[in-house]
Amino acid sequence: MEVINPTPQTQSTTAKRYDNQLLVITHVSQLLTYVTGFGGLIVPLILWLTQRDKVVGMNEHGKAIVNFQLTLILLTIISIPAILLLGLGILMLIFIGIVAFVLPIVNAVRASNNQPPSLFMTIPFIG
Repeated sequence: MEVINPTPQTQSTTAKRYDNQLLVITHVSQLLTYVTGFGGLIVPLILWLTQRDKVVGMNEHGKAIVNFQLTLILLTIISIPAILLLGLGILMLIFIGIVAFVLPIVNAVRASNNQPPSLFMTIPFIG
């Protein structure tokens, strides 16, 4: 007796897929910080942890996003006491606010064009 498999195996279950839209959404979701105050780290972290083995480039982009968000948090914490030092902390907070708004958009465009993320002003916490 011969066993016939009705579902052909055309692709491995571990094969990664190309999904530039998900990479773009991951980068743009960093802007949730301006809406919720904390979503800019949580949402990309969840997307990265769940999709890093399934989407091509997600591991690289996810690490860059998490490192960037942790860097922003650290610099914000440092700039708060620096406000007392001749107001330098206020200038730092303005600079952080501009960079935190512009860089996710730049990296979303880079992700849609299959380019690596920009690592401007990022401390590599996660290697």
